[in-house]
Amino acid sequence: MTSFRPVQKAILAVVGVKLTDECAQSHEIAAIVAVLDRVEALAKETPPVDNMASRFGNPAFKTFYDKVQQVAPQIHESLLAQQPVEAAVELSGYFCESWGNRTRIDYGSGMELNFLCWLICLEQLGIIRESDHAALVIKYFGGADFRRYIQVMRTLQSTYWLEPAGSHGVWGLDDYHFLPFLFGSAQLKGHKYLRPKSIHDNEVVEEFSKDYMYFGCIQFINSVKTASLRWHSPMLDDISAVKTWDKVNQGMIKMYHAEVLGKLPVMQHMLFGSILAYEGPVASPPTDENDEHHGHVHSHADGSGGHAGWHDPCGIAIPSVFAVAAEAQKRQEGAKLGGPGIRPVPFD
Repeated sequence: MTSFRPVQKAILAVVGVKLTDECAQSHEIAAIVAVLDRVEALAKETPPVDNMASRFGNPAFKTFYDKVQQVAPQIHESLLAQQPVEAAVELSGYFCESWGNRTRIDYGSGMELNFLCWLICLEQLGIIRESDHAALVIKYFGGADFRRYIQVMRTLQSTYWLEPAGSHGVWGLDDYHFLPFLFGSAQLKGHKYLRPKSIHDNEVVEEFSKDYMYFGCIQFINSVKTASLRWHSPMLDDISAVKTWDKVNQGMIKMYHAEVLGKLPVMQHMLFGSILAYEGPVASPPTDENDEHHGHVHSHADGSGGHAGWHDPCGIAIPSVFAVAAEAQKRQEGAKLGGPGIRPVPFD
């Protein structure tokens, strides 16, 4: 996939760079940061509705999504002042899907990929330059002290109880995200002291979570789930046995190609146009777009109408970890959900 080349350049740009390091920030990067702040503001002015009878996605997310759609043209008119109108239409598609699926009220690696494609489109149009790569990664996929894309998504996930997309989130790394692990392992390549197995040392995780997004992600997982990574995040536990961060990063890149870019359940939802062109085979005719499962391939016992090797995840509703925590709080006293005070919940 040729559109992955900017990601490979961004990986190289963040090797050895800490989240706390100063990064040159262009005017364009500052403008994009302001866009994310605006999205977060829309979420804060759209509180969840009373939906305590359900542990699944809160219907208020649809109102938030509609608000994002309404402001998208204005946002892109400002960002793309010298670009053709058609470019704004294409970018709006990626932008709106970056926050979750409106129908299913869920979020996963496919939505995260939409945000990545939005950034890649901005680079293709000359808005973002190669010299901005380090700032892009640090500002948008950084750790707990950076309220950018990942932090906006944490707000949406905890506010609207977005369900992990599919049957097991992002294929075992995290309930929602992949890219922070990919870029985070790149940050740590060649580190003299920290090793992949260091994620099992809570003191090390706490100390370095502000400098390295990989440790920041582990800290977040530990804050919302109890027991060891071996039980609730077995793939992260397995990866910790790798000897070097170079190998971890190489594995992350291969995994992203295979489990995100190479998987039909993810890529069947992607949009293509004149900026990011489709390079695959001719697609089959579209089905009824009003069907809530539009775009999904369902596997059946007789092997018809499905994709080999895949079960049907659409019928499996997975509650948000935030919803599980909120329900547990009703049963026994504990710290309230939100930020550093999030109470760990049993993995089940």
